[in-house]
Amino acid sequence: MTDTLGPTGRLASWSARHRWRVVAGWLVLLVASSFAASIAGGTFTTAIEFTNQPDSQRAFDLLRDYRGNDPLYEQVVVRSADRTTTDPAFRALVAALVADLRQHPDAIDPASTFSYLDAGAAGLVSADGHTTLVPTRLTGELDTSPERLATLHTVLEQYHGRDGFHVINGGFASVNEAFNDVAEGDLSTEIKVLPLALVVLVVVFGAAVAALVPMGVAFLAIGITFGVVTVITSIWPLSSFVSNIITVIGLAVGIDYALIIVARFREQRRAGHSVEESIDLAGDTASRAVLFSGGTVVIGLGGLLIVPTTIFRSFGIGAITVVIFAVAASLTLVPALLSLLGDRVNRLAVPLLSRGGQMHEDRGFWAAAARVVMRRPLLMAVGSATLLVLLSLPYFSIQLGASGAASIPERFAVRQVFDILDREFSAGQLAPTEIVVSAADVRAPAVQRSLERLEQALETDAAIRQTAEVQVSPAGDLAIVTVAVPGDIASDEAVAALRRLRAEVIPAAFSGSGAEVYVGGQTATNADFFALVDRYTPIVFVFVLGFSFVLLLLLFRSVVVPVKAIAMNLLSVGAAYGVITAIFQLGWGSRVLPFQRVSEIEAWLPLFMFTILFGLSMDYHIFLISRIRERYDETLDNTASVAFGLRSTANIITGAAAIMVTVFGGFALGELVMFQQVGVGLAVAVFLDATIVRTVLVPSTMRLLGRANWYMPRWLLWLPDLRVERTPTIEGTPAGGGASGA
Repeated sequence: MTDTLGPTGRLASWSARHRWRVVAGWLVLLVASSFAASIAGGTFTTAIEFTNQPDSQRAFDLLRDYRGNDPLYEQVVVRSADRTTTDPAFRALVAALVADLRQHPDAIDPASTFSYLDAGAAGLVSADGHTTLVPTRLTGELDTSPERLATLHTVLEQYHGRDGFHVINGGFASVNEAFNDVAEGDLSTEIKVLPLALVVLVVVFGAAVAALVPMGVAFLAIGITFGVVTVITSIWPLSSFVSNIITVIGLAVGIDYALIIVARFREQRRAGHSVEESIDLAGDTASRAVLFSGGTVVIGLGGLLIVPTTIFRSFGIGAITVVIFAVAASLTLVPALLSLLGDRVNRLAVPLLSRGGQMHEDRGFWAAAARVVMRRPLLMAVGSATLLVLLSLPYFSIQLGASGAASIPERFAVRQVFDILDREFSAGQLAPTEIVVSAADVRAPAVQRSLERLEQALETDAAIRQTAEVQVSPAGDLAIVTVAVPGDIASDEAVAALRRLRAEVIPAAFSGSGAEVYVGGQTATNADFFALVDRYTPIVFVFVLGFSFVLLLLLFRSVVVPVKAIAMNLLSVGAAYGVITAIFQLGWGSRVLPFQRVSEIEAWLPLFMFTILFGLSMDYHIFLISRIRERYDETLDNTASVAFGLRSTANIITGAAAIMVTVFGGFALGELVMFQQVGVGLAVAVFLDATIVRTVLVPSTMRLLGRANWYMPRWLLWLPDLRVERTPTIEGTPAGGGASGA
């Protein structure tokens, strides 16, 4: 039989014959990747860096060359409900605190630690006199800041609660530590949904053993990816949030791909084929579909690698790596396990759920649904498309931004510090903005006059109104002007103030000075990040849509199918965008849904979701259209082929979608609002895609278009034929006999 099989069929056949070698190989790879990760000792980063050179990155590079690291400002808040800063006890406590902080130069920069008791620092006291700030700066890099934060916390704990004083700290390092702590907690939440995912698998298969195979593939792919990605971090720093992305994508696609192959194997066994023949047939059809489906996911995620920032490229590398290992394990390990298990894959059957007989008989719910769609295709197409358009309407009021300290749970001290700063000072003091002036000699009269004009402008600016702190490097080639812009570092207010600095205030102050001026800090980084996303979004869209069109053109030998697939995927993605905007920004359902309402949706979310969803949505499209195309090639009856494809794939697509919705739903149950948005968006999009789009919109439009679905211009017939379904023949059995369901 192997002579009639395609590449994936032959690979499945080889894996089945060498099952113990394949299983051992994957276990060795898992151990080797874990061992390599432990030796490499890579570390993940919470910093966002650009691989191009926007204004904030240039400022960061100049400051790093001068100071050796990114300044990690922390604001210590000292507050008393019944004492003011003029009280001797208040003054004594602040003086002792500052002295203690300066005793730890390895963790806390003594020169950057001061209080309202020092000359010219009256602005560190709140209007009511009950709160003061003690600015300080941690030494070292952001990625190793937890050790120095621990030293800072040890000092503050000696004063917190003494005589009713409230002493806490907050800054950019504290914000990152809080985000990392919550992300780790969210990761455990994602893992907690695994029992529910297993239950869904048992319902889909009707047998516990069959359900364990896809789960094992997902765990294996995730474990190996963690090892590989950790090794990569020793060469190229990746975001610490990549662990969450690897887990959720690995669970979704790992279970999904293995499920498709196991389901096809069981169908072939029920059709009367031997274990070996069933593995070969599943490998030649379902495995082939998995290969190309994984390819579409990789193409979509590849769009993330285009964007020149570490956060997008980290997500892209992590997600692409886990998809590749999930596909590889599905194509090799699953056939090996099926060969070892044989019919024992149906062991531990659940009464009432175990499936016997044929699954594609012309009866049951999906057969009835197919008949309804086929009878009223125009109504079904218009109705389903209208529903998706209505769901997408809230997207047109979307406001994009970033999660700042305001999205951190209130139990964290840094969130409390943010609230105090926002209410009584400026929330921008959590991570001040730094204006970097570079010149051959910043002490030159022209540059000094410009600096004076800048200081005056900052003091009189309606939004800032602060006396800026100015530092000059020993070499005299840099001047650093530190100021706190209003609002959270990611808020519209802060970004607008920063853009005004760049566009109006700084050019007016430094005109004719000959100095180069860059604006850095976290607000500047956020502003540049937002601009970068706006610039690269259309580029990524064109890249993903273009490559997806070419791949679908080769798979289905039609120019109509790719155009429809792209349009329908855009509809489902748009609907997901609309639901996210409605829930998180507009607050729809806030009284019953456990999600945090925010003023902005994460700026990176639409682009990130598009790259993931476009690939995942194509999974179902390939499974459905390949079955329709296979039957159409046999019968040339478009209507019957569409009905057959719908009812023969509906159970598997529904089961696979249920798994993804469960996994993504676990992602949405975390505390970080950014991951809540990701989880809700992915879950909604997959649900809509597997129900409205694949069950109603796709078959109804194919029914309306008839044979035009398969239109292929003569001048394109030279292109290679990569059709998924090969309708192989086994020992004289006619093509298509028993080869049902991708």
